[in-house]
Amino acid sequence: MYQYNEIDQTLVNERVAQFRRQTEKYLQGELTDDQFRALRLRNGLYIQTHAPMLRVAIPYGLLSSAQVRKFAHIARTYDKNYCHFTTRQNVQYNWPKLEQVPDILAELATVQMHAIQTSGNCMRNTTSDHLAGVAVDELEDPRPYCEIIRQWTTLHPEFDYLPRKFKIAFSGSLSDRAATQFHDIGVHLVKNDAGETGFRILVGGGLGRTPIIGQVIRPFLERQHLLSYLEAILRIYNLFGRRDNKYKARIKILVKETGLDTFSEMVEAEWQQIKDGMELSDARIEAIKGHFTLPDYDQTAAADETFNQAIQENPAFATWYKHNTVSHKVPGYRAVFLSLKAPEVPPGDMTDAQLDAVADLADRYSFGELRTTHRQNLVFSDVKQADLLALWQHLQTLNLATPNIGTATDIICCPGLDFCSLANAGSIGITKEINDVLDDMDYLHDIGDVKINISGCMNGCAHQSVGHIGILGVDKKGTEWYQLTLGGSSENEAAIGERLGPAVAKTEVTQAVTTILSVYVQQRLEDETFLDMVKRVGIDPFKEQVYATH
Repeated sequence: MYQYNEIDQTLVNERVAQFRRQTEKYLQGELTDDQFRALRLRNGLYIQTHAPMLRVAIPYGLLSSAQVRKFAHIARTYDKNYCHFTTRQNVQYNWPKLEQVPDILAELATVQMHAIQTSGNCMRNTTSDHLAGVAVDELEDPRPYCEIIRQWTTLHPEFDYLPRKFKIAFSGSLSDRAATQFHDIGVHLVKNDAGETGFRILVGGGLGRTPIIGQVIRPFLERQHLLSYLEAILRIYNLFGRRDNKYKARIKILVKETGLDTFSEMVEAEWQQIKDGMELSDARIEAIKGHFTLPDYDQTAAADETFNQAIQENPAFATWYKHNTVSHKVPGYRAVFLSLKAPEVPPGDMTDAQLDAVADLADRYSFGELRTTHRQNLVFSDVKQADLLALWQHLQTLNLATPNIGTATDIICCPGLDFCSLANAGSIGITKEINDVLDDMDYLHDIGDVKINISGCMNGCAHQSVGHIGILGVDKKGTEWYQLTLGGSSENEAAIGERLGPAVAKTEVTQAVTTILSVYVQQRLEDETFLDMVKRVGIDPFKEQVYATH
């Protein structure tokens, strides 16, 4: 993984010292709330319902075991013994004391981490495929390009105060596991007819109040022009993005109102003026790639014979293997998902004890690294198949081996009313209710790939618009109600879910979900997935049953 140089470390250290002075001035009454707001947001600090919330950047979702141990230490020392992993591959602390936040940032800096630009109207953390570097369908590892983008975006002086927040997602595989079509800019590694590697650039995607699927603005961009073309897009957005209405300030609205053709022409004209002075050299790209060398894989790993025997003798292990591990490009290795969706736990939460133990397991079984995912789970990317049984046994003791990856209980869930000051409704409680009802693993595995996403407000932090089943909390005269959508997807065939009908009361949400799943089980064709069935029959069969008693 990328290692800071002197410039990186100095920048982060000085940012910590700067924010410490700003915080002290605020606490001493020398800065007003309004003056301090912009300063704290640029350092990842929100004011939530009960306490400040600090969001820490995890660039493209990659973590070292040392960084995970630091997360555990911060959870113990400054929070309530846990942290929360988000859909944008970051981590959040929900209970820090304001006066201690500079100390937390100083601790993070010792392991090459920070909270810079994790909030505010700026370029946020670049996200990527959690299987980058090991995916069998990968054209090229996207992480070096993500790192180049990270360095370019960090404290970029021209784009420090954009009309609205700005997010970039990057994929190097045939399968889109990074939701690139729902980001302000999506970047795909592709090859042209000559076999040259470059990028397909999408623009204008986004979720929240107005979900929009991004459009291809450039089918093939030579790799030396990556930063100049992204900069041209940002310049046009910075010039023409709306600042009079925060709900219409995202680039998706600018592209929609301007039209892709006109927007593309403006970007092209801007790009022609700047591209010659911003080319990425081959030497620069190769230097960054040098930070992402392959681990020292065991070339005899595929010859292990104990693994197949364990699969045959232990059905529970076999089930976990089927649902929580995926193929690896190196024979004899698997990528392993650590489920943060045990039934009794809020999705994405981990305790300090779990974090410390996982760091130890990463050192022992996965070359000291792990990843965060867009569905609020973790991944050990490089585990020998001979070690899978022992790893599974360790994860069981940590409550991190629930075999539900990709099932209906692998729910994306935002903090909702339990923590968030923007929320209209709760989400954690609804998630627990659904988990309690869908506690039959045989049933879960039978219904297969069903993605349920639950958000407590229109901001859509849990991506409800693209859930196979989306659940959105709304407020009706002080009462919590929930709108349901079906058929959304953030993968290759991206789709925005269709609203099922009127919102249902909080007490009826879980029953509505189980009814939807029952209709699927009763009417599906052989081997037909939930999403395929919704595409085939539409929402009417589900709608009729959900609202039958209304």
